[in-house]
Amino acid sequence: MTWFRAGSSVAKLAIRRTITQSGSYAARKRVFPAESRYFHTTVFKSKAQSAPVPRAVPLSRLTDSFLDGTSSVYLEELQRAWEDDPNSVDESWDNFFRNFVGQAATSPGISGQTIQESMRLLLLVRAYQVYGHMKAKIDPLGLEKREIPDDLDPAFYGFSEADLDREFFLGVWRMSGFLSENRPVQTLRSILTRLEQAYSGNIGYEYMHIADRERCNWLRDKIETPTPTQYNRERREVILDRLIWSTQFENFLATKWTAAKRFGLEGGETLIPGMKEMFDRSADLGVESIVIGMSHRGRLNVLGNVVRKPLRQIFSEFSGGTKPVDEVGLYTGTGDVKYHLGTSYDRPTRGGKRIHLSLVANPSHLEAVDPVVIGKTRAKQYYSNDVDRTKNMGILIHGDGSFAGQGVVYETLHLSGLPNYTTGGTIHIVVNNQVAFTTDPQAGRSSQYCTDVAKALNAPIFHVNGDDVEAVVHACELAAEWRQTFHSDVVVDIVCYRRFGHNEIDEPSFTQPKMYKIIRNHPSSLEIYQKKLLESGQATKEDIDRIQSKVTTILNEEFLASKDYVPQRRDWLSAYWAGFKSPEQLSRIRNTGVKPEILKNVGKAITTLPETFKPHRAVKKIFADRYKMIETGEGVDWAVAEALAFATLLVEGNHVRLSGQDVERGTFSHRHSVVHDQETGERYCPLDHVMMNQHEEMFTVSNSSLSEFGVLGFELGYSMENPNSLVLWEAQFGDFSNGAQVIFDQFLSSGEAKWLRQTGLVVLLPHGYDGQGPEHSSARLERFLQMSDDNPFVIPEMEPTLRNQIQTCNMQIVNVTTPANYFHVLRRQLHREFRKPLVVMSPKNLLRHKDCKSNLSEFDDVQGHPGFDKQGTRFKRLIKDQNDHSDLEEGIRRLVLCSGKVYYELDEKRKSVDGKDVAICRVEQLCPFPYDLIQRELKRYPSKCGSSLVSRGANEHGGLQLHRPTTCDRHEGPR
Repeated sequence: MTWFRAGSSVAKLAIRRTITQSGSYAARKRVFPAESRYFHTTVFKSKAQSAPVPRAVPLSRLTDSFLDGTSSVYLEELQRAWEDDPNSVDESWDNFFRNFVGQAATSPGISGQTIQESMRLLLLVRAYQVYGHMKAKIDPLGLEKREIPDDLDPAFYGFSEADLDREFFLGVWRMSGFLSENRPVQTLRSILTRLEQAYSGNIGYEYMHIADRERCNWLRDKIETPTPTQYNRERREVILDRLIWSTQFENFLATKWTAAKRFGLEGGETLIPGMKEMFDRSADLGVESIVIGMSHRGRLNVLGNVVRKPLRQIFSEFSGGTKPVDEVGLYTGTGDVKYHLGTSYDRPTRGGKRIHLSLVANPSHLEAVDPVVIGKTRAKQYYSNDVDRTKNMGILIHGDGSFAGQGVVYETLHLSGLPNYTTGGTIHIVVNNQVAFTTDPQAGRSSQYCTDVAKALNAPIFHVNGDDVEAVVHACELAAEWRQTFHSDVVVDIVCYRRFGHNEIDEPSFTQPKMYKIIRNHPSSLEIYQKKLLESGQATKEDIDRIQSKVTTILNEEFLASKDYVPQRRDWLSAYWAGFKSPEQLSRIRNTGVKPEILKNVGKAITTLPETFKPHRAVKKIFADRYKMIETGEGVDWAVAEALAFATLLVEGNHVRLSGQDVERGTFSHRHSVVHDQETGERYCPLDHVMMNQHEEMFTVSNSSLSEFGVLGFELGYSMENPNSLVLWEAQFGDFSNGAQVIFDQFLSSGEAKWLRQTGLVVLLPHGYDGQGPEHSSARLERFLQMSDDNPFVIPEMEPTLRNQIQTCNMQIVNVTTPANYFHVLRRQLHREFRKPLVVMSPKNLLRHKDCKSNLSEFDDVQGHPGFDKQGTRFKRLIKDQNDHSDLEEGIRRLVLCSGKVYYELDEKRKSVDGKDVAICRVEQLCPFPYDLIQRELKRYPSKCGSSLVSRGANEHGGLQLHRPTTCDRHEGPR
């Protein structure tokens, strides 16, 4: 609230100067614990001394708003002005003076109270709302030394202990709980009691950085309540049951697998009941599906107790498991460690509803899963027509060190309010162990709290003591209510500890001896809660024993069942993916040509602008030229081919989404998918008008924030939800892709093998390496080839009816040279029975190259046109020599295999020297490598045994040579 911060800073300056000059107090910055319930930082020198009056502040430094009145002179002038003419002052001051005068007349107890005193009291209340979290008891170990600000000391505002039973007028300023009983006049003691109750418990609330007054008022209504939140006996039994499950689960694993790494939740067991209550509350408020992302800490507990992965399956995985049954189409992949795996489940809630939970698999790269979850959530909202974004929600569980230290956290937070990336709010839960592996907070962050990065988003932050399970539950429920009310992010920081160090075989005392000396003697949260319930009479020893016995029995039964557990067909594809094939199932190749009449119709739609629209004159000419391409069927360039691919997929009912930096216009001013009216600034996207009544998000193109890691992760998550969508991410330049290297390494190249999750995500890497120094605009083709699992020493089965080479390969890498081939490779992504990531080394100078053109006939499905061969119209993995060579040629001196734009340079040189004895073939797909087509070309030129393979195309590296062993029918051995 900027208006408050400006006013309160002036107020503090004036009050501090006045009080210090009057000598009424001596401040102490650190007192643990407070010396008095109310006056924790002040030693009074003279209780009898009257409250000092703030010194005058120049009017030039003040504005006429309610909270800026810190000068007695200023206040007196305002009061005189109001007495002369109530309309001459701000409405807030009119209300204040009117009510103050009325209260003073009817309440003799405040007749002598000054306006300045009333103002100082309001500032004290506001100080609690701003800094009250500093008094909260949020550290279960008591290790943190917190500096209590002077702003929370009543003496700072001139109040003494003699003022405690005086009545003060709070005016008409909204004070939530303070006025909830319609009592604008209250004693200072009652006001301070309420403040202490609201802000000095086991939850610390940070929300005054939020700029919206309505949202702050909503939180104050929840926080400054007349009585603290109390759960009845029934609710407490549910909470106890959930806490016992959380604790017993970890104890059971520790007993059965003493030397296994599991990254247990000991010390933070209250996370589980907190999450369960959060989900129950969310379901009551309309949430139907939740996507969860988290790292390894407590993941098994969340899988078993929250998402309800069968316990026998978890126990079986700990024991090494058994081989799955031999079943056709059963795909097992390579697998991953158990605390990286995900699952999904429809779980019942306490309120009688059902909610779908899915925990996204992720690697050890902690926060890397954050944008993936957000993207998947956004996709769920699109496919379920969740326009209000209230039915599908994302929840991210962080560690304290990674939340503060990993840049992708901010990249993900930064997406929360962007139109094409928002999900209506994400709930962030921080499992704050107060140490990151072996790093103490002072070495791991520069801010007071690990959650301070979230303040940039106006997100409220609830710091809660992890030992107090009811406080954790309350904070989690409040977070769910906030998200559903305001559709924005919220953070719950559960301050807890790790009882056994980073993992169960780690020795934490090497680096944190003081902390672990305390932890060894510290009771668990379950022991603390049981004691509380027994002492209050809310539960009996028999009740507790009954629940513990039930949980122990179920755990033992599941353990016995795990010995005979045999994995069934794995749920490796969600509902939208039904019928799609695994790499072990052969998928037939399909044509991607389109009927000529469809091409003409959509072509005109994407090249026509409204008559009243006034584009830039250069853009107007571009669209006129494009329209001519469609009309004549000749000279189709790269941008039009791409738009035709998008448009034809839309007509077929598919969703298309393209995002990245500057993708609307295109880095090289070639795409122009969004056009701007030069007079009104109005935007027009032709691809939004391919069909009648087209859904506004069916085609989405969006300039992203300046992020690679976060945005690529988002699009990856989006692509995983539904296979009937073409999702593309374009780097501004190809070399910028290395900013998202974690997503390439840990998700895109290996996600299917590890987690059985297919994705058809397309990555466009524009490049233009033209001798401008090392790496400039280089997409680094060789790095992607290194990430592929295409074996260079084993030629796979290439018989067309038996070939599944592309299904078993982890990704596709192409470097196409014609607009038509680009059109077909994009459409191929959706016209088959499986999905595979596609990396496109997209060009720069080919976008407008005079020879890089295609005829519209190469896009259609009519037999006999130049793009139709014996297999039909589809993507060409290799384009054979175009120099009128016969099928069997004897007079060729050299066969050159190349990739990318270098073809046009070689061809131009060949023409200039009349090199008819040189044949040039273009390898359009580098991974998986087209062994069968290379062999076909070698057979065409039997007189030439030697051949060279040149690749400069993707990165435009001069001199990059790629050599592969090949064989020739006439000679034995590798060639």
